[in-house]
Amino acid sequence: MEWVYLIIAGMFETGWAVGMKYSEGMSKLYPTAFMLTCLVISMLLLERSLRVLPIGTGYAVWTGIGIMGTTILGILLFNESANMLRILCIVMIAAGIIGLKVLSVN
Repeated sequence: MEWVYLIIAGMFETGWAVGMKYSEGMSKLYPTAFMLTCLVISMLLLERSLRVLPIGTGYAVWTGIGIMGTTILGILLFNESANMLRILCIVMIAAGIIGLKVLSVN
């Protein structure tokens, strides 16, 4: 169950990062509320998963999911570059996350 918490926490990390962009310096109420809600949920679920998972594995997976999600949404929502090297980097991060899961003793 801790891996489920961790994956969902990573998704909410993506949510607060994108919400931060939409909040325009926390000057817009609804995007700021969305960002803060995602931040709290992300942290609570990360903490829950780290009760069982090693901190290095959990934190690396959490940030990796956030990096991948934020980069993909940046491409889709904010017209950021989608060149092949960026896509390759996302694939390498995904491979690292999968590797950490496969090699985890939990």
